[in-house]
Amino acid sequence: MKSSLDRQCILLLAVNSLFVLAGALSGTFLNVYLWKARQDFMMIGWFAFSQQIAIGLTFWIAGKWVKERDKMIILRLGIIISGLFYMLVLASGSQMVHYIWPLGIVSGIGAGIFWLTFNVVYFEVTDRTNRDLFNGWVGIMGSMIGICGPWLSGWLISALPGERGYRLIFSISLIIYGVGVLLSFRLKKRERGGVYRWFEPVRRLRAGSPWRQAVPASIAYGLREGVFLFLINLLVYISTSSEWKVGQYMLVTSLVSLFSYWAAGKWLAIRHRNIEMLIGALMISLAVLPLLWKVSYATLIIFGVGTSLFMPLYIIPMISSVFDLMGRDAGDAEDRVELIALREISMMIGRLAGIIVFIWFYSRSPHMTTILWLMAGLGAAPLVSWLAMRKLLAT
Repeated sequence: MKSSLDRQCILLLAVNSLFVLAGALSGTFLNVYLWKARQDFMMIGWFAFSQQIAIGLTFWIAGKWVKERDKMIILRLGIIISGLFYMLVLASGSQMVHYIWPLGIVSGIGAGIFWLTFNVVYFEVTDRTNRDLFNGWVGIMGSMIGICGPWLSGWLISALPGERGYRLIFSISLIIYGVGVLLSFRLKKRERGGVYRWFEPVRRLRAGSPWRQAVPASIAYGLREGVFLFLINLLVYISTSSEWKVGQYMLVTSLVSLFSYWAAGKWLAIRHRNIEMLIGALMISLAVLPLLWKVSYATLIIFGVGTSLFMPLYIIPMISSVFDLMGRDAGDAEDRVELIALREISMMIGRLAGIIVFIWFYSRSPHMTTILWLMAGLGAAPLVSWLAMRKLLAT
């Protein structure tokens, strides 16, 4: 049994970190870029919708190639398609507001292919004893990237006039994706699986299956994330009219995340997952409340720090417990691609539902108050995740 991270784990962390870095540099400001071209919350909501539906369907469809073919080729393909997305953004410029759906789909396909393959390989190179440690390091690296990447991007965008800053960071992301492809060649080829079973995710929802708890929990997780992923940085920009402030916001919240993920990786214990997830879910739900009083840079910082501080308590037990289900026996491990697809499809359903709720309510009451109350409601979804998983966490 493993108790630490071996060379393949470290290489996988490095490839993941490069992919996340490329996204942090450009993705952090992509919605701001769209907003500056057209101030339309619904347009940005539909862009997020197209991304999420492409990610979920890609997990299911591409699962056949990931299971039956060379996983490393598929991993590289995901990175390449993500790079292609930024090439298209560079080519279209501010006119990308007219191509929201096709661009969102390309972005979603690239991300879907990468994260599907990453999750499968992550499962194969870790086990129950070092999975929390790996997830903790993923969080630490993500936090370090969140400190440096958006801060640098915000500074460049603010320093360079017009669209020059945006075009520079999109170009840098392209280069980083290329480095990620080259580094991935150092990862060992993984064994191919058996025949991909298209409807295994549905079969896993039979009565008595622990996936009857994991799936609703993943849907609830997606409810919050679908909206918060595109909305928070945009609110910071709207409140400050400064990309530099967005970068500073990410720096502060990522510093807190760095500490909290480090602490979680060091001290979280499998036997305490239930209470840890409850505390995390409760606290990140309460973190939204200052925004109901006033939307300002200060209250957004309070929200961001509170969320960053307690997110590891919520997310690490949830992710690790779901992946533990995939390794309970040889049969589950053999179906890991289908089970990872089931997890992602569940989160996709939640994200799409959250975005549709946002678009529906905002289209009928296009006011900031509507957005804030939606954030409060959707922000409580982690508590639903805990309720769904509490029995599973206790085993």
